[in-house]
Amino acid sequence: MVKKASAKKLASNGGAARSAAGALRIDIGISDKDRAAVAGGLSKLLADTYTLYLMTHNFHWNVTGPMFNTLHAMFMTQYTDLWNSIDDVAERIRALGHFAPGTYREFAKLTTISEPADVPEALEMVRQLVVGHEAVAKTARNILKVADAASDEPTADLLTQRLEFHEKTAWMLRSLLQ
Repeated sequence: MVKKASAKKLASNGGAARSAAGALRIDIGISDKDRAAVAGGLSKLLADTYTLYLMTHNFHWNVTGPMFNTLHAMFMTQYTDLWNSIDDVAERIRALGHFAPGTYREFAKLTTISEPADVPEALEMVRQLVVGHEAVAKTARNILKVADAASDEPTADLLTQRLEFHEKTAWMLRSLLQ
């Protein structure tokens, strides 16, 4: 049974409870602490994904050599998937009640991926992308543990999908180096 004061408070703002500061509280069955931990991890995933997106798009524009057509098309498929996933990760952070990082400065602080200093040769591009996809997979796997511990199934589902993409992409790129 809802206390009278709480019922009045709920009725006055359309049924949603407010925090002491007046902001709407999020009550989705995940504690504030766990939501913050998951959102923090997802922010790292967002930074890694955005950095890898930029690297892949850069390589798409600048690849040369006998494998141009193959790599140009492959990189376009990859950066398109990365671009589309960025919004899903950012929106999950927002659904958890936190702001998503969205500047180069924030991404640079959070990412685990090193950007290339110049435009490498085609096979070096492939090697760097393998390393990048493996780094994103590791980031996702670390957050998955946090999401599982918080019983955050939507985040776990998102992370599982991202892991599948990054591991498969790393394998496909790695096969070009053998």
